Amino acid sequence: MTKLDGCVVRVAVDPGIALSVEVTGAKGNPCLVLSNSIGASRGMWDELVRRLKPSLRIVRYDARGHGRSDTPVNPLTLEKLGRDVLAIMDNLQIERAVFCGLSLGGLTGMWLGANAPARFNGLVLANTAANFPPPGLWKGRADAVRASGMAPLIEPTLDRWFTKAFRQASPERVAEIGQMLLSTSVEGYASCCGVLAEADVTPQLGLISCPVRVIAGEHDPSTPPNRGSEIVSAIARADMITLDAAHLSSVEAADAFADSVRDFVGKI
Repeated sequence: MTKLDGCVVRVAVDPGIALSVEVTGAKGNPCLVLSNSIGASRGMWDELVRRLKPSLRIVRYDARGHGRSDTPVNPLTLEKLGRDVLAIMDNLQIERAVFCGLSLGGLTGMWLGANAPARFNGLVLANTAANFPPPGLWKGRADAVRASGMAPLIEPTLDRWFTKAFRQASPERVAEIGQMLLSTSVEGYASCCGVLAEADVTPQLGLISCPVRVIAGEHDPSTPPNRGSEIVSAIARADMITLDAAHLSSVEAADAFADSVRDFVGKI
């Protein structure tokens, strides 16, 4: 593939499945890989990329069935999502990076830290948890979107993702995020619901040896700060900060989120 700053490329990860990947920033800078939440696209990282691209090489991608990436045709697993990241890094000839994932992206990061430690200098695990019980919630949501599409999910999801104050202050950005949700493929979303229903990396957390920064949202109803504390208590080199935000803290608390990632990468 052609290596161009700011380019968007497609990376094959399985026969017939390719992911849309965007690379921003100078090639010689430290590399940061970004992984999105279920229901969002790589556009959820716009605020972070604007703040960090002068000092970092940033790779962000759309997870399977999200954004401009292909929709999975077989059942998804957390391992498959993790190996997608490794395939992207291999394609871009990135030996080591710092990984930053939010929600489902953070769960993917925990799998990577435990199963591919040689590839990561550190992990930022934002608004996430080692598991997402109860399984029936996610299986029911997958059935619902397959039956009725994404539209009924938009308002309840935005209510979980942002505080009321942010929704009132930044309606245009909230509307953009809502459009991301609406544009997500039904099967892509449902397949990732299946991952959240089944995955539990709790037994593997002790295998993560690299530095870890956990970011929690004080007003996050989906993964409240106590879920972040569970991760920190299980990983030897982990710390945690809590931001004044709900679930999509990279958007709602953009400056503080970027400062935390910049500080973390700088220490590494």
